[in-house]
Amino acid sequence: MTDRDSQIQQIIDTNPGIQFREIMRSSGLKNGVLSHYLGKLEKNGIIKVVRGPRQTRFYPPYITEDESLVIKALRKQTPRDILFAIVKEDGLKFSQIVKEVKKSPSTVSLYLSQLVDDELVEIKPVDLKKRYHIKAIDVIDKLVEDYRPGLLEKPTSGFEDIINSF
Repeated sequence: MTDRDSQIQQIIDTNPGIQFREIMRSSGLKNGVLSHYLGKLEKNGIIKVVRGPRQTRFYPPYITEDESLVIKALRKQTPRDILFAIVKEDGLKFSQIVKEVKKSPSTVSLYLSQLVDDELVEIKPVDLKKRYHIKAIDVIDKLVEDYRPGLLEKPTSGFEDIINSF
């Protein structure tokens, strides 16, 4: 394994769920060179690549599919804010989530639907009103424990407050 392979693997190991452009910035490598090395690392099973619509994320090979879904959500501000709001107070109504994350209802709805689709959040009816609950709390707890404080170092705000409240 070359120094570049090791450098790229280290960046991915310490930043699971990182995207291509972030690796480019961190490594200083050009697009074509980085693509070559990432392809080689993926082929050899040293990294795992999850390709989605409009985005590709890179993970260490030991990250499970459930963990990759949580990491993907935690690396974006609005889904992270939604998850943390529900972690702090389980069973929130939609209007409470909107108020907590300070985003438009349509934005919250979009991300909340994705979190439900990814099975990180579940909806339970209480008194004919939808309440939102964290479904993947064990996975979130494990990731926080395994990666604190490095997992989401750059894109976080207030992440440590939530971690410390567990």
